[in-house]
Parts: sequence; structure tokens; C-alpha cells
Amino acid sequence: MYHHGWSDHLRGVNVKSLTPDGSDVTIIYDGLLSKSGASQVYLHSGFGNPMQWKIVEDYRMQRTPEGWKKTLNMEDGHLTFCFHDSAGNWDNNNGNNWTYKLV
Repeated sequence: MYHHGWSDHLRGVNVKSLTPDGSDVTIIYDGLLSKSGASQVYLHSGFGNPMQWKIVEDYRMQRTPEGWKKTLNMEDGHLTFCFHDSAGNWDNNNGNNWTYKLV
């Protein structure tokens, strides 16, 4: 398996590229919501310019031993994302969200 990606270890966010071209990525989250006992975590993401997200979706994440996990196809070379739980609590990197850009 191909493993390239990016991590924000301090906030519990990890993006792993699953293919050499980076078209498929797995996002793993073990941050604030996870540590606060969330029963379900969702990935809120969009593509393109971080100030004008396109193709905005909420994805239900799967709980794993590593943390909450979701695999996506990179529909655009720039992914912007944050997380929320089923109680309406958000982890958005202090309002900055997270971004992952294919190089």
C-alpha cells in the first residue's frame, strides 16, 4: 500500500494518500471530539479554494482503533475539511479548518 500524506499530530488529524497520484486519501481523526467521547464523528469537507468550498459534503466516519476514518477520492487537488459530532459540536482547527493539497 502506498503511504504518503500529511499529519497534524497535535490536533489528531492524519491524511494518508493511498495511491501514487494521490487521487484516493484516507482521513483519520483522533482529536478533540474523539477524546470527548463522541458517539459518531462526521467529516465536513469541500474541494477547491479554501475560501469558496465546492462539492461540500458531510461524511459519516467509521470508528477504528486508529481513530475515526473516512476514505475519499480527491475530486480536486485541494481538500478543505473539519469535523463535527452528532451533538452539533465542531472541531475546525480554531476556525482555520484543515487543508490538504496535492503537490
